[in-house]
Amino acid sequence: MAASSDPNPEGSDEQQKRSEIYTYEAPWHIYAMNWSVRRDKKYRLAIASLLEHYNNRLEIVQLDDSNGEIRSDPNLSFDHPYPPTKTIFIPDKECQKPDLLATSSDFLRIWRISDDHSRVDLKSLLNGNKNSEFCGPLTSFDWNEAEPKRIGTSSIDTTCTIWDIERETVDTQLIAHDKEVYDIAWGGVGVFASVSADGSVRVFDLRDKEHSTIIYESSEPDTPLVRLGWNKQDPRYMATIIMDSAKVVVLDIRFPTLPVVELQRHQASVNAIAWAPHSSCHICTAGDDFQALIWDLSSMSQPVEGGLDPILAYTAGAEIEQLQWSSSQPDWVAIAFSTKLQILRV
Repeated sequence: MAASSDPNPEGSDEQQKRSEIYTYEAPWHIYAMNWSVRRDKKYRLAIASLLEHYNNRLEIVQLDDSNGEIRSDPNLSFDHPYPPTKTIFIPDKECQKPDLLATSSDFLRIWRISDDHSRVDLKSLLNGNKNSEFCGPLTSFDWNEAEPKRIGTSSIDTTCTIWDIERETVDTQLIAHDKEVYDIAWGGVGVFASVSADGSVRVFDLRDKEHSTIIYESSEPDTPLVRLGWNKQDPRYMATIIMDSAKVVVLDIRFPTLPVVELQRHQASVNAIAWAPHSSCHICTAGDDFQALIWDLSSMSQPVEGGLDPILAYTAGAEIEQLQWSSSQPDWVAIAFSTKLQILRV
C-alpha cells in the first residue's frame, strides 16, 4: 500500500492492475477457512460449509494469478460430516511431507491430497474418547509448527487432547478446565494454552502435566473466552476474545491477570483474531460490525489517551466470522463472511 519510486513505469502500471482484493462466492455459508502453508501452493485455501445438518462440504480453492479468479477444483471438493469448526493445512512450508489437511467436528480427521491433485482421501479418523463411540464435539484444534506430528484438540467435554498423528495415538489427554474448552493454541514444542467457558486462559507444559498456569480470568463471572491467538513472533504475548464482547484482550504471560492492552474499536462482537506471522507487533481482528482491523501494538506498553486506534480498517459485506493471516504470504489476509471468501492484500 506504500508508494514507491519505481524506475520502471510499466512495472508500476502492472502493479496497479493487480487487485488488492479477490472474492470467491461459495454455494453455502462459509465457516471454517484457512490458508495452505506450502511454498509451491500459493493462494490456495480450504473453506468449509456451515449447514445445519449432517452433510457438509469442504472445498479447496486457489487464486489464478493470471486472471484474478479464485476457483474451486471439483476433484478437491468433498463431503464432510457436520460443519468443521476449524481446518488447517499441514505446517510444511518446504513441501517435505505429504499434502495433508486436518478438520475438527465430531472427530479430528486428517485428509490427504493426492500428489497428482486428482482427489482427497481420508487418511485418519482420530477419536479421543475410547470409552464410548460418542464424543464431545471438538471446538477447535492447533497443529504444532515446531513438531508437525503433534495436533492438540479442544472439546466441550472440558478436555484437551494431544495427538501423535503419525502413530495415530493419543500422547496426552488433560482435563484442562472446569467447563467447555473453546480454543487451543501452541506456543512451542511442548507448551500450549487453552480458553474456556470458565473464563480462564491456562498454559500447559507437557513436561509437567499435573499443573497449569492461569494467565488470565475474565473480570465478570460466567463470561466465556472463545478464541485464543498466541503470538508466534513473540511468545510472551497472546490475545483472547470474550464471548459477545466487542473488545480484544492482549496478555503478556510474564504478568498474569492484567491485560497489557484492550483493543476497543469494534462496534459489535469480535469473532476472530490473527497475529501477523512475520511481525511481532501486528494483529488483525474481525467481527460482527463487518470490520477487519489491523493494529500496531509496538506502543502498547505506553498507555494511549482514549485507547489504541487501528492502523488499517476494511469493511466487508456482512458479519466477518473467520479470519486467517497467510504464514507463507504474509502480505495477504483472508476473511469469510456469509457465503463469501475474500483475500485482502495488507
